Amino acid sequence: MKSVCKVAVELIRSRRAHSSASARPLGDMCKELKTKVLRLLPPTSNGPCVHRESQTDGAEILRCTVKALKEGHVVGVPTDTIYGLACLAQNSEAIRKTYNIKGRNGHNPLAICVGEIQDIYKYCNVKVKAELLDDLLPGPVTLVLERSEVLNKDLNPFTSIVGVRIPDHVFMRRLCQMCAEPLALTSANISSRTSPLAVNEFQELWPKLAVVVDGGPIGDQSRLGSTVVNLSVPGKYSIIRTGCALSSTVDVLELKYGLTEEPWENEPLKSPNSTSHAETHTKR
Repeated sequence: MKSVCKVAVELIRSRRAHSSASARPLGDMCKELKTKVLRLLPPTSNGPCVHRESQTDGAEILRCTVKALKEGHVVGVPTDTIYGLACLAQNSEAIRKTYNIKGRNGHNPLAICVGEIQDIYKYCNVKVKAELLDDLLPGPVTLVLERSEVLNKDLNPFTSIVGVRIPDHVFMRRLCQMCAEPLALTSANISSRTSPLAVNEFQELWPKLAVVVDGGPIGDQSRLGSTVVNLSVPGKYSIIRTGCALSSTVDVLELKYGLTEEPWENEPLKSPNSTSHAETHTKR
């Protein structure tokens, strides 16, 4: 009888402890846990919301993710193409962490992600019409442009160009806006492995990340990632990776703006026959 009572007391204590933990603010839990997995539910009339240990809204997920990024951590995030790893592009130590997490060759470049088209002009030297950017972004396209002096020199120091993305994804665009600086973005996988369309597909990386944002399964089952196009040469374009939006992208470039295609010959940025983003600017 005594042992039964003892078990009952421990069970009550355990339930109280669990209840107390569930009632803690999300911010406190972010501090306590090494990796926080936060589920971003579909938008409602009141905006995005989440459901895990605590009932909070999308603003709390953004706050927690921004805090992790500002502290120099790497996070897992959804985009409009696949799941990615993100860190602050201007933080050299965070860039090194990203390469270490992926086990990626340091000579394979990372793309940057910004929230607004106007941000591209700060970090890149744009040689195409502004209307062209408006026609392609936001969307599943990575534009490779000449980098500006403002961009962190430790990000892809071996090349004068950089891929830039604005995903057609409300959370990602808002995240960039709140960080007020570009994110370095790459696929959330070990180099050479399949690009993930759901958070459980890169679960082995979770312990190395501060936050994982679960946006649910991503609809594009092709895993092709964004179409990567070089626009650093005036009047010309080169397809670096076909990606998932090749046809529509080429139509815009050729039919509307009269650009001429030329072969892509920059060897460090070529993509081998692989489903991974790891060998190109990004499969983001």
